[in-house]
Amino acid sequence: MSSSLSVYLLDVAATRALVGSGDQQLLDVVRGEFGDDLARDDEWFASEIKDGAPTAYEALRAVVHGGPFGEDEEHAFQYGYAYKRLCSLTGSFLDNSCFTPHRGDWLSVVDEGLSALGITAVSVEEFGYGGLPAPLPSTYMPGCGEWRHEQCLRALEQFEATKATGAEPPPLEPEVVEAVAQVLRWLRHAESRPGFGVIGFKS
Repeated sequence: MSSSLSVYLLDVAATRALVGSGDQQLLDVVRGEFGDDLARDDEWFASEIKDGAPTAYEALRAVVHGGPFGEDEEHAFQYGYAYKRLCSLTGSFLDNSCFTPHRGDWLSVVDEGLSALGITAVSVEEFGYGGLPAPLPSTYMPGCGEWRHEQCLRALEQFEATKATGAEPPPLEPEVVEAVAQVLRWLRHAESRPGFGVIGFKS
């Protein structure tokens, strides 16, 4: 079974602040302009909704208002996807072609490639287990993680420090080299925008 990684460039603090903000105007915009997307999600999860899971809009409303959240842990995934929807609406989608689809331990393999280049401040594997912002209930799917602006800057500093040594780069498989290059492009996007970082979702 393959997995996917969706990655967004955005103001991390501002995005987290949407949770519990009570921004009804945001909800009205989403419902008015993206009603078809919400309906498609409800159709996809029809059996779960029939068993008591919130609809896409109900989950989004709970996230924006900071609750209430259903008590059934099996339905918590809807709040994760609702938060992902907020990220997709307020952030910029970053090229994920090296990570979607992917199988097995690919994210940890890329992390090893980053580490080989001296980059330890960020981890793509973290996008699978970093967790959602409080007070959202924890859920296995989708996985969520974030790289703050400071982490992105530190990762680039580490990369530049490695290059400055003049040492030959370690031998890496071509697909790992390509994935690492894609990660570096994500970091460069965040570099020049104070407060901006990366939020990723694994599903």
